[in-house]
Amino acid sequence: MTAEHPQIPDTSPVPPETKDWTVVIDGGCDDCGFDPRFDVTTTGERLRATLDRWTAVLDRPDVTARPVPGTWSPLEYASHVRDLCGVFRERLRLMLTEQTPVFPDWDQDAAAVEGRYNLQEPHEVAAQLTEQARATADAFDAVTGDQWERDGRRGDGKDFTVATFAVYFLHDVEHHLVFDVRG
Repeated sequence: MTAEHPQIPDTSPVPPETKDWTVVIDGGCDDCGFDPRFDVTTTGERLRATLDRWTAVLDRPDVTARPVPGTWSPLEYASHVRDLCGVFRERLRLMLTEQTPVFPDWDQDAAAVEGRYNLQEPHEVAAQLTEQARATADAFDAVTGDQWERDGRRGDGKDFTVATFAVYFLHDVEHHLVFDVRG
């Protein structure tokens, strides 16, 4: 990429994710090395620990480059994680305040297209991701005792406790950082 010929970011839709990633709750992830047997009370701490690495990813000159067709760029993954934090924080709130809530659907692929993730300004995304992640980390830090066993359900019928929800969430953040963007 040169000043005379800047790369135009690819904004075409990426094929929707179809894998059921809930398998990581019990089995971990061979791709990124995620081990689900961690102390869930450290979810906030571990989330905060990713922020400097996400900021470094967003400082890359090729942040909008897709590694292969049909795969998000680092900027798109970071934008996804930013929005993921807000979605999961709201779902956590529902689990802590309602009896077995059913989470509103969230189409992450539609959000990427509608939000024009690959055209967003990387430093703004870094600031927004930091803000959203810190708020979500604080929300997980506030969970105590029996609250970890409160439950909720995804629209497709998948049940979670707050503890398994924390595992599922943290894997998503760490997997995208370690495996997808190599941060």
